[in-house]
Amino acid sequence: MATLPSVSYSITVRLELDGHGTAVGSLTNAVEHVGGVITALDVAAAGHERIRIDVTCAARDTDHAQAIVDALGALEGVVVHKVSDRTFLMHLGGKIEMASKVPLRNRDELSMAYTPGVARVAQAVAANPEDARRLTIKRNSVAVVTDGSAVLGLGNVGPEAAMPVMEGKAALFKRFADIDAWPISLDTQDVAEIVRTVQVLSPGFGGINLEDISAPRCFEVEERLRELLDIPVFHDDQHGTAIVVLAALKNALRVVEKRLGEVRIAMSGAGAAGTAILKLLMHAGAKDVIVCDIHGAIHEGREDLDSNLGWIASNTNPAGYSGDLKEAVSGADVFIGVSAPNVLGGEDIAEMNEGAIIFALANPDPEVDPEVAHLHASVVATGRSDYPNQINNVLVFPGFFRGLLDAQSHKVDSDMMVAAADALADVVTADEIGPHYIIPSVFHTDLSQRVASAVRDVVVREQGGRGGVAR
Repeated sequence: MATLPSVSYSITVRLELDGHGTAVGSLTNAVEHVGGVITALDVAAAGHERIRIDVTCAARDTDHAQAIVDALGALEGVVVHKVSDRTFLMHLGGKIEMASKVPLRNRDELSMAYTPGVARVAQAVAANPEDARRLTIKRNSVAVVTDGSAVLGLGNVGPEAAMPVMEGKAALFKRFADIDAWPISLDTQDVAEIVRTVQVLSPGFGGINLEDISAPRCFEVEERLRELLDIPVFHDDQHGTAIVVLAALKNALRVVEKRLGEVRIAMSGAGAAGTAILKLLMHAGAKDVIVCDIHGAIHEGREDLDSNLGWIASNTNPAGYSGDLKEAVSGADVFIGVSAPNVLGGEDIAEMNEGAIIFALANPDPEVDPEVAHLHASVVATGRSDYPNQINNVLVFPGFFRGLLDAQSHKVDSDMMVAAADALADVVTADEIGPHYIIPSVFHTDLSQRVASAVRDVVVREQGGRGGVAR
């Protein structure tokens, strides 16, 4: 599936050219001829004979960006001076920084923020460690932890290459929920070392966000940390995705007037995200589900079942269907894909029930071309930003952690996740909901607050009213 020019491959080309009237037009024609899009033209300097212009263009990828530069440089009288990749410029020196919340303008303030005054606060926390949630950054801090083994769609790129992604995650926490998040990339992919490292770092944090850790390692890491720590541990690639999928599916079902407990769901993908989606959907009431992986439907008769696939086999597909994905989709009401590109075609979607719902979430190329899916399905969602109904984790994880921190939660559970999904779904009003709008924008004004409030209410209820707003 061809991709369109995107701001993520945006470049600014500084060039010099003749100052005659048609010169600027020739730039536009050259960029459009090779499929680029000019988003800005800024005159940097002008003279009687020559002008210097910064041309900002959106490209499809790095090769396409170079083709745009070559096309501009090939114009008669044009000299290319410098090419800047705007995405790389944004990352220079990292994207986050630490800032003090208190002024240190004089000796009095220094004496209270640090020695000798800080000793009294340290003694208070030593006498009652739970006060760390009130008197330190713990009450508003999250560790974003990765081993670099499953970074975006890039795979096992290692801890250094994972840092720009973890920084981005921390920036999103701050922007959408005012949470101070700290990127931590670990130079190990050993489960025991990861668990022990996070355990010894945990006193300074109110929550742990596990990120981009490959399956099946991520399952064990999360499970063991939840047993060891008294703060919430949340693997966003699993549970953040699951919450947004549940919210979007609730609204999609409203559009086609069907119920979660009555529809047949076919899923493609049994990794970290697929398993979490499955478990949350079932917790919310889904009953008829068939999950397929690269070897076909998962059923109890398969000989390659590990602990994760064994759980899926025992809790889904009661009829023991053993065919492939295409047959599983036939007669289904819902398809959810978190697997690989182009595993289905239009002829497969056409075999689904009336009012079909397609969530094709593989990125950047979905399991089925969205344009083709729209020909046969009533509602289509993807993980891409250039189509309606983008399933994006940033819709939920800032508000989810905001609620956990505010209520001083010690854990994460499925009831909190369902509450977050319900709150997220309810942001889309009855007047707004439709086939192309089942999930709100990440920039919706009170999105994070509504998710936080829903999660906070569940925590307070489960803790017998002991939770409370800690901000």
